[in-house]
Amino acid sequence: MAIFWDLQKKRSRNMNIEELRTYCLSLKGTAEKLPFDDKTLVFTVKDKIFCITDIEDYEFVNLKCKPEVALELREQYSEVTPGYHMNKKHWNSVKPQGKVTNELMKKWILDSYNLVVAGLPKKVQKELSEEV
Repeated sequence: MAIFWDLQKKRSRNMNIEELRTYCLSLKGTAEKLPFDDKTLVFTVKDKIFCITDIEDYEFVNLKCKPEVALELREQYSEVTPGYHMNKKHWNSVKPQGKVTNELMKKWILDSYNLVVAGLPKKVQKELSEEV
């Protein structure tokens, strides 16, 4: 029983900043930048932002989201609020704690990435799909 409990705890724990970075950089065409200052870490796909966080004070992560889904997530999770310093219709700020598990954060990061990729020109999408 103890082994099962340990596995459950590992599976449901929250994402730390190193795991966020590793996961974001595992997605095709992704780059990390510090375009605003020396503490605001930005992940882009083909120079379009899909994830932002503060590397000194890892309190929240900004992720792009479909407007209708953004509202649903804000209602369902107290850890999800309108995007800080972002277009609140299209961005959520997510506190990587509480009910927001590692798996859920990965899903939302991938959703954000896919939204940005879908908005890229078809030629760029094709180039991205052909990258190894």
